[in-house]
Amino acid sequence: MSSDRPTAVVTGASSGIGAATARRLGAAGFHVVLGARRVERCAAIAEEIDGTALPLDVTDPDSVRAFGEAVDGARVLVNNAGGAKGLASVEHADEQEWRWMWETNVVGTLRITQAFLPKLRASGDGHVITVTSIAAQDFYDNGAGYTGAKHAQAMLHRTLRGELLGEPIRVTEILPGMVETEFSEVRFDGDTEKAAAVYAGLTPLTADDVAETIVFAATRPSHVNLDQIVLKPRDQASGTRRHRRT
Repeated sequence: MSSDRPTAVVTGASSGIGAATARRLGAAGFHVVLGARRVERCAAIAEEIDGTALPLDVTDPDSVRAFGEAVDGARVLVNNAGGAKGLASVEHADEQEWRWMWETNVVGTLRITQAFLPKLRASGDGHVITVTSIAAQDFYDNGAGYTGAKHAQAMLHRTLRGELLGEPIRVTEILPGMVETEFSEVRFDGDTEKAAAVYAGLTPLTADDVAETIVFAATRPSHVNLDQIVLKPRDQASGTRRHRRT
């Protein structure tokens, strides 16, 4: 993994925003370490960008520990792993879906951040970038499990801004609105028809739109901290308001 390039670590890098971010960071001159459960997908991307692919399951403490130990140092950490499961009311919520969302979005972010803060600090110019969601700002019917997890993940991340004040580590939160990735397929347990309906009649963001924003934040001068960046499609005003063309 030795390289003259600064190292950027991307979690959830096998597809969607994570994969697009890895490619863009590689193009921006970083040596990218890609982590995900589907490591074979990461390996294909790593080959494209001369990066490194490692297996990672953020819900497994041993996996996170091994991943952290395999990376010598890091300048940038992109906490991207996460997701949603289901779209049920509070009354009919599935506890296992809630546990998965909290374990993946919140505890997973905690584990990875803890593993990499010493490395980011040692770099002398570290940067923690966490991909949350506009769901971290609002709530909507049938979404309490996901919005709750994203609020908690955001609070974890925003707290770092004060706790790391005075240290050589920047902290940026990326809050995307509707992005057409595998997100909805995961939420609806592989139902591609339901997933496609989410984006029907509007133009959502692409994974590359979000990746470009992440890399913009990561490549600002060291004294510039972009605390939060909210990006949504033109067709979306909030988590519940969107314009669909017939």
